[in-house]
Amino acid sequence: MNSQSGFHYGWVVVAAGAVITCVAMGALFALPVYQTPMADDTGWARAGIAGAMTIGFITMGIAGFLWGAISDRIGARPVLVIASVLLGGGLVIASQAPNLLVFQIAYGGLVGAAGSAFFAPLISTTVGWFDKNRGLAVALVSVGGGVAPMVLTPLAVILTESFGWRSAMLFIAIGALLVLVPASLLVRRPAIVDDAPAVPATPDAAAAAPAKTPLGTALSALRTPQFIVLAATFFFCCGAHSGPIFNTVAYAAFCGIAPLAAASVYGVEGVAGLFGRIVFGLLSDRFGPRRVIVGGLALQAVGIYAYIYVSELQHFYIMAVVLGLVYGGVMPLYSVLARDYFGQRIMGTVLGAATMVSSFGMALGPIAGGWIFDTYGSYHWLYVSSAVIGLAAAAMALAFPPPKKQEPEGGTLQAA
Repeated sequence: MNSQSGFHYGWVVVAAGAVITCVAMGALFALPVYQTPMADDTGWARAGIAGAMTIGFITMGIAGFLWGAISDRIGARPVLVIASVLLGGGLVIASQAPNLLVFQIAYGGLVGAAGSAFFAPLISTTVGWFDKNRGLAVALVSVGGGVAPMVLTPLAVILTESFGWRSAMLFIAIGALLVLVPASLLVRRPAIVDDAPAVPATPDAAAAAPAKTPLGTALSALRTPQFIVLAATFFFCCGAHSGPIFNTVAYAAFCGIAPLAAASVYGVEGVAGLFGRIVFGLLSDRFGPRRVIVGGLALQAVGIYAYIYVSELQHFYIMAVVLGLVYGGVMPLYSVLARDYFGQRIMGTVLGAATMVSSFGMALGPIAGGWIFDTYGSYHWLYVSSAVIGLAAAAMALAFPPPKKQEPEGGTLQAA
């Protein structure tokens, strides 16, 4: 953004986005805290409880594409308000669920659908506000996701131990509504919706340019090599770390660590991820997102594998710092890279589609972790298989094609 006022309000959007991602993602990903108390209280299988998260990731993927496309048309603000109400309502129903099926539908369906509405609209709006410091701005919005384990996870543990998992989930649902709706009202569309002019500059160019709707342009973008490699890398990246992240608390508890201390490991990952987002965002602005993503994904695979040698609390903390720094730092960079490839006016659709694919990768971890533990009585093979998937992500990232520019009409791609 070149205008002083527009650039200034961009930081307001960043601050609101950080608060929204903190509360929304914290409420959504608090399920690992409830998992053991829920299983003890209800007799539901851990795999069944974790299955709600798997359903949630699948729902997030499908709904994320739709939310992104809708935000391109009506803006992020109404999408965020609707999603806030949906998330709160889903948590309320889940907290009172009489059986596992109702819980899975409420948590996996309603809360999952709401969770997908926060990423693409927020990030696509944020990248539109900035020409410079784009990597840092996106990183700061996503910092909320790193802060969430520091705030919501310990809060969920304390509430669960004091009042039980049902009341804890209900309290967090009410609190989330009270924060998310006002914060969503602060999010505005950028004053300029694309870097290129909306129409060709000359009559000859106008005659030669094909008429294309924003939706048509977006669908064309989803068939490009840039998007295919971006989405595939995003998928493998999330498939690698979803299992270790979701099962960190349960794995620490399995190793004999007390519940609150085990939850603090999850919090350390979040703190490390907070710094990782900022550091990787600055590195992205300096060296380019492609190089940073490749290096980060390779380090992520190594960090995941190292977890099989961990059994004591201090070692959990060390590995949480390493893994949190890397996966927390890498995740926002897919949005920065997407903006290098595609125009602002289709960014919501592109990020929504990429999120959809990545959510399928995230869906692998919770159910796989629960199944592996139920089958083998340990989490060893979860970390081994996740590390292999992480190496696949790093290999896929090497195939990123060069960035492309937009043609004047509608953001269609042409070679740089």
